[in-house]
Amino acid sequence: MRFSSASSPVALLSTLTFSLLSLVSAQREISSNSLLDCSSTANPGFTATLFNVVFTPDDYTLTYDINADSTITGNVTFQIQAEAYGITVFNKTINPCDDSDLVALCPLNPGQIPINSSSVFSPSVVNQIPWIAYTFPDLDGTIKVYLLNTTTGAQIACVQANLSNGKTVDQAAVSWVLAVIAGLALVVSAVTSGLGHSNTAAHIAANALSLFGFFQAQAMVGMTGVHMPPMVEAWTQNFQWSMGIVSIGFMQSVCTWYQMATGGTPSTLLTDVNTQSVNVEKRSLRFAEKLARRGLDAIDYVMRRDTTDSTDSTSSIIDVYGIDRVGFRSNVEPTNIFLTGLGFFVAFVVIVAVCVALFKGFCEIAVKAGWLKSDKFEDFRNGWKIVLKGILFRLILIGYPQMAILCLWELTVRDSAAEVVLALFYFVAMTLALLWAALKVVRIARRSVQMHNNPAYILYSDPAALNKWGFLYVQFRATAYYFIFPVLLYILLKALFVAFAQNAPVPQTIGLVVIEAVFLIAVSILRPWMDKKTNTFNIAIAVINFINVIFLLMFTGVFNQPYMVTGIMGVIFFVYNAVFSLVLILMVLITSVIAISSKNPDTRYQPMRDDRGSFIKSQNNLNTELDALGATARGDMRMKARDLDDDSDSFSSGSMGRQQYDASGIPLPASTAASTRNVPQYEPPHSPIDPSQPFIPSEGAPRHGQPTAAYSDYSGNGYSDNGYGGARNGSPAPRGNYAQYNGSGNLSNQDTSYRPQANAGPWQRGAGYDR
Repeated sequence: MRFSSASSPVALLSTLTFSLLSLVSAQREISSNSLLDCSSTANPGFTATLFNVVFTPDDYTLTYDINADSTITGNVTFQIQAEAYGITVFNKTINPCDDSDLVALCPLNPGQIPINSSSVFSPSVVNQIPWIAYTFPDLDGTIKVYLLNTTTGAQIACVQANLSNGKTVDQAAVSWVLAVIAGLALVVSAVTSGLGHSNTAAHIAANALSLFGFFQAQAMVGMTGVHMPPMVEAWTQNFQWSMGIVSIGFMQSVCTWYQMATGGTPSTLLTDVNTQSVNVEKRSLRFAEKLARRGLDAIDYVMRRDTTDSTDSTSSIIDVYGIDRVGFRSNVEPTNIFLTGLGFFVAFVVIVAVCVALFKGFCEIAVKAGWLKSDKFEDFRNGWKIVLKGILFRLILIGYPQMAILCLWELTVRDSAAEVVLALFYFVAMTLALLWAALKVVRIARRSVQMHNNPAYILYSDPAALNKWGFLYVQFRATAYYFIFPVLLYILLKALFVAFAQNAPVPQTIGLVVIEAVFLIAVSILRPWMDKKTNTFNIAIAVINFINVIFLLMFTGVFNQPYMVTGIMGVIFFVYNAVFSLVLILMVLITSVIAISSKNPDTRYQPMRDDRGSFIKSQNNLNTELDALGATARGDMRMKARDLDDDSDSFSSGSMGRQQYDASGIPLPASTAASTRNVPQYEPPHSPIDPSQPFIPSEGAPRHGQPTAAYSDYSGNGYSDNGYGGARNGSPAPRGNYAQYNGSGNLSNQDTSYRPQANAGPWQRGAGYDR
């Protein structure tokens, strides 16, 4: 299957580039639509239910539409102070008694104060604002207004507004492009594998899985409880789709209905946003004040989730952070976040399973209609159920970070009893499934080492084991099959800190720093992936993840650095992550396009040092007698055997009742001969081929004959004496000596010359037979 055009990836990349370039608009402006209290008093004297302020520097005009409530009496002076990235860029004092547009505020009286007017500033004042405030996306700026007593100069009230210039790196088009690229890479790996390009498929699948893991790591940064600069929040929001947080109208309605039906109380944060002030926290208070306020917010938030009384909510200021902040920015109610992620994951799994089944049906129809050659996707068509099992396990592995975080977090917020049960079920089920699969891989690899001194032998020569469990080990070198355990532990520990430490940003970030540091050291020393390029790819991702959590620790303010430093670090965080993401995307796109467009993409990759390519044999293409003979020696014939998990479609383990087949697939009659040797019960399993005997008979010698004796089964270690094939296949070479069979099946006393031992074939190298 070859496609001569790469227009689709180019279009995706063009869309991504256009989305980033579209951040620049023609008109410059700075605006704010929420007003927060920044005074130290418990009862602020000045609040606003409507606050819309827009400043356009091109005409030096400040337009404001405010509906405020005041309890202050007397003449006041407004001191206006604007900051951008921690730098004071504007500071001006206004006396409403001297301004005709503000004369209604002189003096200030209790009650509602509607203000709908505009003011014109002088060019000298406007020129004090740096250009970056108008052009850089996700402006980290605030404006504070202090109300001072005109006579004494004492501060009466303080209000604060977060500023925006209308530009952001949180673009829906970027999220869609990232999702399509990640999905495209996974689809290409599946297609190339079905076409028989196993080496290419392994590389693309490993890179796609690592790319998706990097996207999820970016999303986890945004889900932490740290107050981050706006640009960091916006950038990480582009990756929240990888955690299943996607706003779909009907899904939100279903989630709300389910929660109400199971005794929960849905939140109304999005519907009441016009009557409540919602502060998406970035920074406003000092570190100690943040911690105290965070504790109060957590208590208030839990109370709001556990009670139906919301009469006071219309006058409150709600601070959202962590997972709640991610949901709010995605237009998902806080009480719907868990069900949204769960529904997205389940729907994705079902859609993929249906697509695989439909593709199987299409292939069969296409082959019968002559649209496809009969050998296209032959392995998939013959064993599509095993392939489907492997795909479902791979989806569980991909979705595990998402579901681990959301399920554990749901245990802390308890939206309803039924949702808590769902969270426990899915977390335990997915964890046990992955743990069981990892243990299966270890058992198969250890058995391969016992029999062949090489874990790659059975891991890659058994197509059922490869298709079902290969998602756990194909990205690693054969001797590092165990590394899936550290990876699962790494994901689980990160999920625990993200989910359970939402109200403790400093301990949460310190824990993440330790986890990322240990993981980076481990992968740098062990280098467990399949080759040098894949190791470089993944180690680079680990380095970026570690740097990200170091930046995250700085964002907590634990070092009390000036906020100008934090603001600049936020910009740097965006820049290096955007560049690195673009490099990864280009690498995956290029390899995917080459894999689709090349006739034999495997030529781009060197053979693996673990010699896995020699063990991956198609069970449907034994074209020659030597192929059949090699398959007999390996035991990888089309047998009805029982796998380590008691399946009937794999030969990764022995079976006492396995049917015997010869090299041509013809059943052999059961042998009645006595065993020629005694096998201790504790002896490990043996290979079906004696490496000391000649593998191929000399010319003139009959290629098939009856065996002199059959080797009886033994129960040591739960395996039969047949090697890893179970029942022993007939071998053309006698095992006991160099005697030749005559036509009647009796041994001839005449010695027969045999050709010297053949050189070790590819399937023998690295398996212990070349020693």
